Amino acid sequence: MRNIFLFIRQFFNLFLFLVLLGLSFVILSNYNESYQAFLGSQANEVTGWFDNKYNAVQGYFYLKKTNDSLAKDNVRLYNLLNASFDSPDTSHTIKIDSLIKDTLGRTRRFLFLDAKVINNSVNEENNYITLYRGSKQGVVKDMGVMGPDGIVGRVILVSDNYSRVMSLLNRNSKVSAMLKNTQYTGIVDWDGKDPQYVTLRGIPKAIKINKGDSVLTSNLSGSFPPGIMIGSVNAITPDPASNFYLLQLKTSTNFFTLQYAYLVNNLLFDEQKQLEAQTPKNQ
Repeated sequence: MRNIFLFIRQFFNLFLFLVLLGLSFVILSNYNESYQAFLGSQANEVTGWFDNKYNAVQGYFYLKKTNDSLAKDNVRLYNLLNASFDSPDTSHTIKIDSLIKDTLGRTRRFLFLDAKVINNSVNEENNYITLYRGSKQGVVKDMGVMGPDGIVGRVILVSDNYSRVMSLLNRNSKVSAMLKNTQYTGIVDWDGKDPQYVTLRGIPKAIKINKGDSVLTSNLSGSFPPGIMIGSVNAITPDPASNFYLLQLKTSTNFFTLQYAYLVNNLLFDEQKQLEAQTPKNQ
């Protein structure tokens, strides 16, 4: 107790100054409108700063829940895209019981499912991604895989609760692509070097191409709907051994930060593959 009194006695003048200073601020804020406005704005600034920090901390703990919600919203929107449906042939009536139809009578061709990325490599020649979604949740082999900004790869293995994806950053990956401006098609692959770039082959030198042109999935890509972003032209190099360009593309997907993916199920792909397998080899 004696130490407390000694402490107060030692700093009595400081305490008295702070009390009088506070009292003077109260008097000024109550009886002077300009000071009242100034102090009010400063108080709002301080409380706003603390509120912002609190919301940032709170937002961090709710980030996973927010990401999950956004992923599900994106899936819902993808499933409403016109590219996910095929319009019916009005000259014939065909009953298809196994496929979903919308209110316009269009048959659903593509179905989207969300999944979380739990493993992802980018620095190997052959990179793979593991998704936390498997056959029990509707995943089948050969499904295309997209990210929020563009394509990611293709499902090659499926277990009950997980699926293994061959990344676009894989030497064995091949994706049918087209230039958005001209609709000319080619094949996108990866050279095993820079994870930010892939190569588009098969575009004739007679076609006018500019840096920045968008490259999308084509209608020849069975695993993806047409019109999904792959990347943009970064460099244009004539192939000296052919009449085609070698186009370096900056991938639209950032594989370094990939957290969520969307699986694309082409509901008619098996039928297409079965028909193509029956084509006589001598015709």
